Amino acid sequence: MTQQAVTHGRWSSRLTYILAATGAAVGLGNIWKFPYIMGENGGGAFVLVYLLCILFIGIPIMMSEVIIGKFGRQTPARSAVLMSEASGGGKGWAVVGWSGVLAGYLILSFYVVIAGWALAYTWYGFNGVFEGRDPAQIGELFTGLNASPGPLMAWSAVIILGTVLVVGKGVRAGLERAVNWMMPALLVLLIVMVIYAARRGDFMAAFDFMFNADFSALSWNGVLIALGHSFFTLSLASGIMTMYGAYLPEQTSVVKTSIWIALMDTMVAMLAGLAIYPIVFANGLEPGAGPGLIFQTLPIAFGSMPLGQLFGGLFFLMLVVAAFTSAIALIESSVAWLVEKRGMSRMGAAFTAGFGIWSLSLLTVFSVTGAPWATVSLWSDISITLFDLLDYITANIMLPLGGLMIAIFTGYRVRKEITCREIGSVKSIYSVWRISVRYVAPIAITLVFLQLIGVLGL
Repeated sequence: MTQQAVTHGRWSSRLTYILAATGAAVGLGNIWKFPYIMGENGGGAFVLVYLLCILFIGIPIMMSEVIIGKFGRQTPARSAVLMSEASGGGKGWAVVGWSGVLAGYLILSFYVVIAGWALAYTWYGFNGVFEGRDPAQIGELFTGLNASPGPLMAWSAVIILGTVLVVGKGVRAGLERAVNWMMPALLVLLIVMVIYAARRGDFMAAFDFMFNADFSALSWNGVLIALGHSFFTLSLASGIMTMYGAYLPEQTSVVKTSIWIALMDTMVAMLAGLAIYPIVFANGLEPGAGPGLIFQTLPIAFGSMPLGQLFGGLFFLMLVVAAFTSAIALIESSVAWLVEKRGMSRMGAAFTAGFGIWSLSLLTVFSVTGAPWATVSLWSDISITLFDLLDYITANIMLPLGGLMIAIFTGYRVRKEITCREIGSVKSIYSVWRISVRYVAPIAITLVFLQLIGVLGL
């Protein structure tokens, strides 16, 4: 079976693909979300489970997504159909692609609002707004930002506009050029922040918290969150890796690049923890402070630390860069679909998709500003905002379920000779991948979901 024609272009090199895919994976999940969910779920034990999920489930499913895109060379749903048909299957497997694109689109709708927070705080940091403020005043700063929809809509719109302008220029002139300078800049900023935190914070307390595993502090729900976050942080089951795989140059090793991406992503997550927790512990802050950890607690520390104005601004600038590299990846599948199926220009498709994201982002905007209609009752005694609901459903349900479908599709539906050719590795590595997608990943994901709904009664 010959490979499909290229529809949207290709990366210029293997290194560019690694930078782009790592940029997609490295984002708010690493720097905003990972530290606070680690704090909420016991620290070291959560980290260990998370790393095991990355190794035995995340990397094999990433490889599966990439080979789907590499085979089809088109949008995720179309690539899945082409691979299914080449294996004697039907068009129903398009759900493997569509489910990921939908999850990615929903994630981006609240992602841009959080990125807007980071952009606002970059302005606050460099302008010395944190200096001399006590915890109550810092809390008022965050409350004031979220007091009305206008500021949030404006900051989010800036993020969306930048995303649209980059993606609209295409694979090489837009995506590739952006990640080639943004990823090195992100790594430099992160290393600078780790050095600063080590010198000004309680580094040993942070290290002990992150790497001393206390399993009594980890619940089964924490295991589910670790699994979901391994998908979230690697950008799995969100259409990204399938779409980026469609741009993969020939003769590029799927195995080596997937391992490099996972290693770099995990390294950034660990470095983010080492940049944040020394400051948290040195200032007597709460590591399990929830989503507001970065926006409501760290500014207290930056406001009282030497060079806090400079490094506070740099920290939030780093967060903006991380968010932006993921945003351009999350919207790419939607833009490519509009180009492929609707015959739109790249820029026209980008603005269309961007407007849809901005419209959906209003659900999150009005959630955080306290609109009564943005809070829903799930059961008689449980209410949740639409933002929290989107976050939980996408990260903990849609992404793992999408990964389950990808594993079943590539492990059982696709002919062995196709996956063997696309992975193109030595027999032992291929066997490990196949065992993982046929048995390890499906069983692990299913058991965690059974626990979630209480079937196992544990």
